[in-house]
This record gives sequence, structure tokens and C-alpha cells, in this order.
Amino acid sequence: MGAMVPKRWAKRAVTRNAIKRQIYLVGAGFEPTLARSAYVVRLRATFDRKQFLSAASDLLKAAVRAELLQLFVRAQNQQAAGNVPLSVSVVVT
Repeated sequence: MGAMVPKRWAKRAVTRNAIKRQIYLVGAGFEPTLARSAYVVRLRATFDRKQFLSAASDLLKAAVRAELLQLFVRAQNQQAAGNVPLSVSVVVT
């Protein structure tokens, strides 16, 4: 499992690291149910720094976790339908 959190979307290293930790944490929970493959989760949009004041805020963690859960459930559903997703991305808004 790989995680890409570009500096363009998360300026502070502490925020990028917090998002990556959430990616790895949620991904580890879904790992047994996903096909053996290389998965990369990439942040595709910025988040409002006014809404998420701190990288350690519970609000940021909950928002990232909710997006990741939706993403991994979608990947599971595609896999069950016989389609292995070619790319998956997370958009935290």
C-alpha cells in the first residue's frame, strides 16, 4: 500500500504525515479483503485550512477516515463485480 500526499495539497509536513497515517491505518483494515495487488492512494485536492486548523484535529482525522472508508468499500465492490480498480484517489474537502 502506498500513499501520495503532494505538498501542493497539504503544505505542512505534519498534515501530510497525519493523512498518510490515516491511509495506512484504514488500508490495513481492508488489506485482508482486497486482492493481492499494489495499491496507491493519492490525495487529489486540498483541504480548507480554516476548517481543519490542526493536523492533529479529530475533525481532520474523521474527514480523511470517512473518505478512505468510502474509497475502500468502492474498491471492494468493484473487485466483487470482477473489476480490479486501476486507480483510486482520495479527495478531502
